[in-house]
Amino acid sequence: MTLPRRTFLQLAAGAAGAAALPALQRIAQAQAYPARPVRILVGFTPGGANDIIARLVGQALTERLGQPFLVENRPGAGSNIAAEAVVRAPPDGYTLLQLTAAQAVNAALYDKLSFNLVRDIAPVASIFHLPMVIEVTPSFPAKTLPEFIAYARAHPGAISYGTGGVGTVAHVGGELFKTMAGVDLLHVPYRGSPAVLTDLFGGQLQAAFDPLPTSIEPIKAGKLAALAVTGAARWPALPQVPTVAEFLPGYEATIWAGIGAPKDTPAAIVAALNREINAVLADPKTVARLSELGAAVLAGSSADFGRLIAAETEKWGRVVRAANIKPE
Repeated sequence: MTLPRRTFLQLAAGAAGAAALPALQRIAQAQAYPARPVRILVGFTPGGANDIIARLVGQALTERLGQPFLVENRPGAGSNIAAEAVVRAPPDGYTLLQLTAAQAVNAALYDKLSFNLVRDIAPVASIFHLPMVIEVTPSFPAKTLPEFIAYARAHPGAISYGTGGVGTVAHVGGELFKTMAGVDLLHVPYRGSPAVLTDLFGGQLQAAFDPLPTSIEPIKAGKLAALAVTGAARWPALPQVPTVAEFLPGYEATIWAGIGAPKDTPAAIVAALNREINAVLADPKTVARLSELGAAVLAGSSADFGRLIAAETEKWGRVVRAANIKPE
């Protein structure tokens, strides 16, 4: 059957309008965003730096946007429970994820994840970063990182280093250090930094890879000797401590976090959140509070954050596979 031209055009216009309706609805929703409370899922227990910083940013977004941004703790499975919940959430901007370096490690650490981090989470905005520190007690024979490397090479397998757990950034950072320095160190995992420091002070450990915020006070008090920080540049709080990269070019292992959303979240919502989060990060009060926690602002575009996630996922995946690291 041949349709009259006018009828055909009317039907075509109607079909095009129907196809465009969901897109128009998404645009309208984005323009009204946020119209109700927003949840930020955090894959860690309350009270830690990740939780504190998520609440800091959530409160600032609440004040700026007029709707509550509520932190919801979903600990477990190395933060995978929180990530999976966000992957399965509607892509409407009302369920967000505190996306961390731990999840970049988890992508290779866990064999049977039901999601792909790079594919299924839309990067929104990075928030902070901080280094770890390679530390020993003042009585340890090596006083500098080159001396530590030389001592470790002369005593293969004799030096144990502690971290806050298997598959943590400290652990994979330690394994990367072993490969690049050509040393054989024994990894001893703990459940968190306090236990690491207790055994380091007690002599059960010879060294530790630890997030700087939990070690900076004993370092400043002279109870621990910082051999190097693991970031790309020297850290303002310990300007006299060199980076690992000053002796092993290309080495970097940092803890970072930002905000992610389910894939297919409208670009207008992602852009709005990125803009508002970067405005929060530009506030001197936020900068000061992050500094108090041992962290520094990591501002940037959504694309910048996406590149960081992809690069870190690939990098730590190589380390996890090479060291044959398995989750506990």
